[in-house]
Amino acid sequence: MSGAEGWTVGTLKEHYEALRIADEKFQAERDRRNTEVAAEREKALKIKETADLAALSLAREIQTYKDDKADKARDTALSERGAYVTRGDLESVVEEIRDSLKPLFEFVAGQRGAAQGTQLTTAKLFGFIAAGGTLAGIVFALVNLLAR
Repeated sequence: MSGAEGWTVGTLKEHYEALRIADEKFQAERDRRNTEVAAEREKALKIKETADLAALSLAREIQTYKDDKADKARDTALSERGAYVTRGDLESVVEEIRDSLKPLFEFVAGQRGAAQGTQLTTAKLFGFIAAGGTLAGIVFALVNLLAR
């Protein structure tokens, strides 16, 4: 069948009928595939919606957990705030202790001064005794020397 020699109206009709049947099969297959893709897309959308809901629920749980932890930390900080002394409080207490111990410090300083005064007086007394003894020794030696 080269060219148009073997074509008749009947063969052309059969050829067109075969093309129409093949085209119908092709269209049916395409429609089936499109229907399957649409069904799979709908399944995927449902899975995505379920996952989004689960993620949202999990995010709520995480935020609730974080809020609880933050509340506990804040409560702990607030409860401990009264347990610590402020700098001003510490300075005033130290000043009160210093004022109450001032007489004791003055007494101890006075005693230290008196003890030092006593030590100085004793040292001077021993110095005079030593000087007197030395002087007496020199006088005795001179007298002995002159007496000979």
